[in-house]
Amino acid sequence: MEFKPDRLIKIREEMGINKAEAARRLNMSAMGYGRYEKGEREPSFQTVSFIADTFNTTVDYLCGINDDPTSKSITISSEEKPQLYALIESIKDDDSQIKRLMAYYNKITKQK
Repeated sequence: MEFKPDRLIKIREEMGINKAEAARRLNMSAMGYGRYEKGEREPSFQTVSFIADTFNTTVDYLCGINDDPTSKSITISSEEKPQLYALIESIKDDDSQIKRLMAYYNKITKQK
């Protein structure tokens, strides 16, 4: 697995943020983040995973395994979105509730 700095740059630019903001979101120093973008330092797998999760992409994309930057999952924080987290927790194992919620969603968004 080889981290691809150019893909990190591309994701950051698509998000419309500068290096300082990217570093802030990742809770790291701007200098440390800059080293990842310049290819001067290889992030650990844990760090690549955290970057992927924070920037809503995948480890596979950041490491050049595939060319699709789209994440197939999202993380919902109970601290950041407590109501959404509680909703998902309450229905996650109940297929009938999921179907009812999806029917309601489709109705209010007029999707079929």
